[in-house]
Amino acid sequence: MKDDARSHPFRDSHDDVETFARIPDTPQTRAPAYRLAFTDADFMMREELRPVRLQLELLKPQMIMDERGIESTIVLMGSARIPDPSGTAAQVEAPVIETAAGAQSEAARGAARLAGWYDEARKLARLMTERSLESYGRENVIVTGGGPGIMEAGNRGAADAGGHSIGLNIVLPHEQAPNAYVTPDLCFNFHYFAIRKMHFLMRARAICIFPGGFGTLDEMFESLTLIQTGRMRPVPFLLFGRDFWERVINWQALAEAGTISPEDLTLFRYVETADEAAAIIDAFEPGC
Repeated sequence: MKDDARSHPFRDSHDDVETFARIPDTPQTRAPAYRLAFTDADFMMREELRPVRLQLELLKPQMIMDERGIESTIVLMGSARIPDPSGTAAQVEAPVIETAAGAQSEAARGAARLAGWYDEARKLARLMTERSLESYGRENVIVTGGGPGIMEAGNRGAADAGGHSIGLNIVLPHEQAPNAYVTPDLCFNFHYFAIRKMHFLMRARAICIFPGGFGTLDEMFESLTLIQTGRMRPVPFLLFGRDFWERVINWQALAEAGTISPEDLTLFRYVETADEAAAIIDAFEPGC
């Protein structure tokens, strides 16, 4: 992160950290109580410090993206389990839920049937990044969850165009690592799902939802709720694959039951191709 020149007359915290490393080794200086609070990992992990950790997790990516001059993003969400149909990506294994072998193989076959969306996500990311490069990488920057599957396709498409992209990874109980295509200094790791989802949306110019599971549904519905309730400005909200989404969610039944308004069905649009999505994003005028 950028080390700005300080305007105040006080001693720099870095100086104190360096000085602390040179102090005499005594029972007093070895005691946890003597550690500088902001360098004391055990102290920072205390339950009472949760509000501070929430603030830090919000601030760190925000400050880094501000320093990189990133003004708007194109959000790509979708399943970690959808594979590269060509089998050529530098993939990290998608998470596998412990279950019967037969159920695992059936799930794998189902994900393979959706593999075409990997190519569409990759193409959309390439198209949007080509536009991003026209603004020197400040606008229309691709942001994904930073993992495998559709997320990898998004970061990979940005790399295809020669641009940078953002990955918002999260620590999970099973092993997970960022995909190989996220720009390293725009690759973030989160503890809190809520803060991660805020960063998905804070700069969003468009939200593109590919077929996915619980995580994708969670992100999709939270985003729709924010727009529906006026807590977020409307942006192009694109669901890739009408057949998939209409089988998964009976949107019309929600409207007929009165649990959403008929007008809420206009908050999103179905698309089938990256070209169609790019045209909608390009034509969108805020406030219309």
